[in-house]
Amino acid sequence: MSQFRALAGVLRGGRAGGSQWLRACGEAPARRWVDPRRGCSSGAAPVLSAVAGSSSYMEEMYIAWLEDHKNVHESWDAFFSNIHASSPPGEAGERRPSALLKGRVLSHSANMAQKVVEDHLAVHTLIRAYQIRGHHVAQLDPLGILDADLDHFVPSDLITTIDKLGFYGLDESDLDRSFQLPSTTFIGGEDTILPLREIIRRLEASYCGHIGIEFMFINNVDQCQWIRQKFETRGILQFTKLEKRTLLARLIRSTRFEDFLARKWSSEKRFGLEGCEVLIPALKSMIDTSSSAGIDSFDPKLEASDEVRELQMCEKGSGDVKYHLGMYHERINRETDKNITLSLMANPSHLEAVDPVVQGKAKAEQFYRGDTQGKKASCLVMSILIHGDAAFAGQGVVYETFHLSELPSYTTHGTIHVVVNNQIGFTTDPRMARSSPYPTDVARVVNAPIFHVNADDPEAVMRFGHNEMDEPMFTQPLMYKQIRRQEHVLKKYSDRLIAEGVVTLQEYEEEVAKYDKIYFFTAAGEPKSMSSVPTGLKEEVLQHIGQTASSVPLDDFKIHPGVSRILRGRADLVKNRQMDWALGEYMAFGSLLKDGIHVRLSGQDVERGTFSHRHHVLHDQEVDKRICVPMNHLWADQAPYTVCNSSLSEYGVLGFELGFAMASPNALILWEAQFGDFNNTAQCIIDQFISPGQAKWVRNNGIVLLLPHGMEGMGPEHSSARPERFLQMSNDDPDHFPEFSGDFEVQQLYDCNWIVVNCSTPANYCHVLRRQILLPFRKPLIIFTPKSLLRHPDARSSFEDLAEGTKFKRLIPDVGPASQNPAQVKRVIFCAGKVYYELARERKQQKLEKEIAIIRLEQISPFPFDLVRTEAEKYGNAELVWCQEEHKNMGYYDYARPRLLTVTANRRPVWYVGRDPAAAPATGNKFTHFNELKRFMDTAFNLNAFTGKDL
Repeated sequence: MSQFRALAGVLRGGRAGGSQWLRACGEAPARRWVDPRRGCSSGAAPVLSAVAGSSSYMEEMYIAWLEDHKNVHESWDAFFSNIHASSPPGEAGERRPSALLKGRVLSHSANMAQKVVEDHLAVHTLIRAYQIRGHHVAQLDPLGILDADLDHFVPSDLITTIDKLGFYGLDESDLDRSFQLPSTTFIGGEDTILPLREIIRRLEASYCGHIGIEFMFINNVDQCQWIRQKFETRGILQFTKLEKRTLLARLIRSTRFEDFLARKWSSEKRFGLEGCEVLIPALKSMIDTSSSAGIDSFDPKLEASDEVRELQMCEKGSGDVKYHLGMYHERINRETDKNITLSLMANPSHLEAVDPVVQGKAKAEQFYRGDTQGKKASCLVMSILIHGDAAFAGQGVVYETFHLSELPSYTTHGTIHVVVNNQIGFTTDPRMARSSPYPTDVARVVNAPIFHVNADDPEAVMRFGHNEMDEPMFTQPLMYKQIRRQEHVLKKYSDRLIAEGVVTLQEYEEEVAKYDKIYFFTAAGEPKSMSSVPTGLKEEVLQHIGQTASSVPLDDFKIHPGVSRILRGRADLVKNRQMDWALGEYMAFGSLLKDGIHVRLSGQDVERGTFSHRHHVLHDQEVDKRICVPMNHLWADQAPYTVCNSSLSEYGVLGFELGFAMASPNALILWEAQFGDFNNTAQCIIDQFISPGQAKWVRNNGIVLLLPHGMEGMGPEHSSARPERFLQMSNDDPDHFPEFSGDFEVQQLYDCNWIVVNCSTPANYCHVLRRQILLPFRKPLIIFTPKSLLRHPDARSSFEDLAEGTKFKRLIPDVGPASQNPAQVKRVIFCAGKVYYELARERKQQKLEKEIAIIRLEQISPFPFDLVRTEAEKYGNAELVWCQEEHKNMGYYDYARPRLLTVTANRRPVWYVGRDPAAAPATGNKFTHFNELKRFMDTAFNLNAFTGKDL
């Protein structure tokens, strides 16, 4: 088209400009007859080049054309044919040109050439208009009530009526004129010239039928061309007889299965398929095509055994409604004869919440197969997301999920999105899909095409409304009257194929009967055995990891002076056989990597650490983008370590990591919040998947949440990870004192829905991370991690605390003077987390080490009844206090108090020390913060504080 514009310009500039045009196309100005079929570039017709160059050249072309129309290029043929069409009768039929006709040709040359160019430009613009906006007039409404629900805007540049040709400076008389097609369309097939009438007809067939497509916003030319070819090539969307029979068989299955469900559970909500039955054949076609391209979905070896269990196998769980349950299935694809594995994720009613979970699981499957680019032909993995139309447009997690698509450690290299839309049926595409009434912003985020599809199903609105118990006539009377008049899609399609002779009535009835015989379902899966192992490490392992953590394993790698200072500090700690929080984490990760356990740490700024303590990714200060991950240089045959800064998302990213953790039990998958406060942005994932996932869906998951927590005067949004919420959702009974039989610790962990800890030492943090993997089952682990303790001089551990034979301490007893003479102890303070160090400092200042014992609960849930009972009995004469830095209506108090009372059989009161109840989790005023701290510290060490008081 740019060449047409150039030609238009030189035409206005005269003959000299025309000569320049010819030279630009690689030809000298013609003064004699040359090969008349010789062209210029493929993008410009020879007639358009030559017209402006030389009248004698045009005359030679004209004479050659009169001799045989095939002597000249098609564009010359079209040009001279148009001239002849306007000539007087008789004259146009002469074999040799008359002087009058030659004069007419030459006199027309300048004006006609410019007109030809302008008309070609107009036609090319028309073609582009259909490619951009043809979907606006696509036939997407099987009910014929377009204005009721869909956008009825009709662009003025689409030829929906003859008079709209005037928009392009054309009229009805131009419909039979032929035009050169641009290289950006495939409607011509092998033809490069078509009449305008045929051009419009083919464009309407491609873009205005039952499929509409938006793709011209994609800024990749090759992708646009690929889509044009797939939609504009003639006959490409026509089904063969075999394909029609296959579609019918699949439509029978989707329809008859829905009929079976309706009969078996006639009074149950099913959120059934009625009105969208064609969705199933569409999904099966995607699977066929994907299988032929090398996709084999998910590797069954990576699935935990409980992935295949059904609701019936869950003895203790709550279960869930049937339409929330997932499944796992291996089968041979009938089209490719290849094995393919299908894994359907269980999901809640919270719309679109499962999107990032699916993406994370797909990414994990790709990762464990070594497919880092999504191109490993032998074991490709792909995800398919099915959306509701309104939810797709309205739920923010959709955008969060798309936002992950281009991040290296999160991309799945392409996803098929299917939007089930009222009045649309289904929409599909290689990367992304959406429904008609909504803006294209989501698609534009990921540079993906959008297909609007009418399944030609007149019931393609949910036939019963929102669910089977609904009455849609309340609010959509006209639409549902129209729906009830419609014939069922299966009958319509079967009647059509019978009429076409594709199938016989007998074959159709036999196919229906065959499927009706196979309604049965089975379940399998057995629980695993349990055992407990120590989590300590050998001295040489500790030393090796410590040395790697305090050095740069690459040569000629210049790090920042501040980072260098941190590494020197680590080296000093290792030399003294001590560790801070960062080293304790290094020991956990490094030792698991040594054992072949993949470790993945994800979140906002996790590579450096929110508080600049981690520095797992080193950056060369002199070579841009050169990085080093020392953790991947620990051992020659270690597992890979992945540490990746996420997008600024909690909901989407936590869902993604949850899905990633589902793929393999032999991996430690951690998500760290920038501050623990921000986990509530991902509350849906926590409430609907992580806490109840096993109870609802029999899905074990070992995801680890690292939530920085602590009252340090940083304000209400940077202080609390809301431990009270996690503890409220813990499933252990506060009033039941358990039996201590067998391995009580492991049995408790097996029975709980998740584990909640607040470690006060680096060694215990390391132990709990290692225990997470060494347990014979998987449970979510919630860790309230410190902020100020990261560099607190007292918050350090000795290598002895991680020596062989050591393990995680669910409770850390007092080992000072109070423990040596427990009968003289007057008060026992139970606490958790950072407040221990403030209590210990205050006790030392007041010289009360003999009178007051301080006991730390490291594992808060499940509650360590056995260890707490031992401590309570040890200090039988002391009053019991629960102390916390959080406000009384928050933190651990409401969880710990009833369990402490159960331990003592309600014979001893439990007193509260901490901040008063409040609406906000923390103050933003430093003075108020320290004043609150001093007040409850004074109470904690005032041995007469509760004298004469009644609970």
